[in-house]
Amino acid sequence: MSNDVIVADRLTKVFNKSLVAVDHISFSVKEGEIFGFLGPNGAGKTTTINMLITVLKPTEGTASVLGYDIVRQGSKVREVIGVVPQEYTADEDLTGYENIILCADLYGIPREIAKKRAIELLELVELSKFKDKKVETYSGGMRRRLELACGLINRPKVLFLDEPTLGLDVQTRAATWDYIRRLKKEYGMTLFMTTHYLEEADALCDRIAIIDHGKIIATGTPSELKDSIGGDIITLSIKENADVSEVIRSVENVKEVINENGVYRVKAEYGEVTAPLIIEALRRKGYTVTKLSLTEPTLNEVYLEYTGRALRDIEESKEAFRAQRITLRRARKR
Repeated sequence: MSNDVIVADRLTKVFNKSLVAVDHISFSVKEGEIFGFLGPNGAGKTTTINMLITVLKPTEGTASVLGYDIVRQGSKVREVIGVVPQEYTADEDLTGYENIILCADLYGIPREIAKKRAIELLELVELSKFKDKKVETYSGGMRRRLELACGLINRPKVLFLDEPTLGLDVQTRAATWDYIRRLKKEYGMTLFMTTHYLEEADALCDRIAIIDHGKIIATGTPSELKDSIGGDIITLSIKENADVSEVIRSVENVKEVINENGVYRVKAEYGEVTAPLIIEALRRKGYTVTKLSLTEPTLNEVYLEYTGRALRDIEESKEAFRAQRITLRRARKR
């Protein structure tokens, strides 16, 4: 019997009959895992989540959550999931406690049960001391933790997190990671999250799907994705204004050389052995290495390998940029 709790088959979303936001993607999410969609803003991550949580209807393809079809059994899907959206949705004129109770009312949870759960969730996200404070007084980190509590009020079996740490400082982001890990470890929850933070996907996700231009281009554990590159990464520069790609390429164990404006990205097996050989080969030809670094593959290297460009260098769409600016403004410290 399959333990897949989310299954998508050629899931597609086209806007205005021309803009393909999600392009025939297929994937599955296993019970109890943290599954991540990694890609730049505008890649189709949020659109995918919105289809899975029944906010958007797919143009083509099918998907199910815990066996419930997202189109034909949307109400059943909504009963078993929780959602923490990218944008802050809490009412700023209400207290933290009142916001959680409001979410419980929307789910039809009896008030006495809702009160008990609200107190438990406020303790989970360490907001008990601030439960009677209006949300307008909360910092960005406190707001994100409140959103997480609201998403858990119906005790979901699957939790969707859309860019859960967008706009947060490094310390608050790390604390949010801890809460996410606790949900998996202590509650056995299945989590589907989107992110464009490489380190976040690497630190949290059991498996990752790299998505670009609405297509899934690679799927695997962080280790599997890094291993798929097939070698270490040597980055070097030389003093002279010349293209030495062929010299580097002739060195044993070198698998690939890319010259990016005079900076050479070399993929090689046994990097610690190959790097000195490259330096010596260049020296014999009269070239001087001015900078060299050796790294094991990172998720950014993986993204570069599959798309031809680094994730951190990708320009955001205007719509995504505006959405991010709104979130960042609301996440500011008060």
